[in-house]
Amino acid sequence: MGYLQFGRHGVRQIIRLRDISYDNVVVNPLLYASQGLRYKRKLQVILTTDMDKLGKAGDTVKVAPGYFRNHLMPKLLAFPNIDKFAYLLNEQRKIYQPTEEGKQEDVTLVKESKEDMMKEYERAALRLDKAKLVLRRLIDVQKAKSRESKDDPLELRFPVTKDNLVAEVARQLCVNIALDNLHLPSPLSTLGEYEVPLRLPRSIPLPEGKVNWSLKVKIRCK
Repeated sequence: MGYLQFGRHGVRQIIRLRDISYDNVVVNPLLYASQGLRYKRKLQVILTTDMDKLGKAGDTVKVAPGYFRNHLMPKLLAFPNIDKFAYLLNEQRKIYQPTEEGKQEDVTLVKESKEDMMKEYERAALRLDKAKLVLRRLIDVQKAKSRESKDDPLELRFPVTKDNLVAEVARQLCVNIALDNLHLPSPLSTLGEYEVPLRLPRSIPLPEGKVNWSLKVKIRCK
């Protein structure tokens, strides 16, 4: 595609020349009541240059998050499939006029269907339910020495909160959840294994034999 022949250098020039506002925050589709999860195994991105085994410049393809974060994005070879980056590519066409004959087509945002999104949510919920989250934390040494019995659980120096669990789920399981998706009345303050109930929409079917969703958490000594 002739209008994208300058690749990343053209995008850099657009960023320098145009004052583009990024005030709008891009939010992933949520499951319900603005609280939900998103399975991040594959990301939809727009290529800025032709790449072997992926596609041509302007194509929307799916890639692994790590490949996009570590290779494509730093070299400006691709952008996330969202409106503002599609706008950048359209502006690049205006700077570098196409050399090919024929009608110029705009880069459009490809949206997932509801069925694809629901399948994605189901895979994410199953991943949460089957996996075990392992956290390593420091214990409170003074309280450990003052225990009445060695069988008493060891208390943590800093309790594990909902925010900690949400961050670890995103890091270890590549799934984004909201705080309201976790039913945790009080922080986890001792070493051991826990099952934290999950609050997910009823539209996500439970596996056979399951009464509710849960997240297995194991806290080990660091």
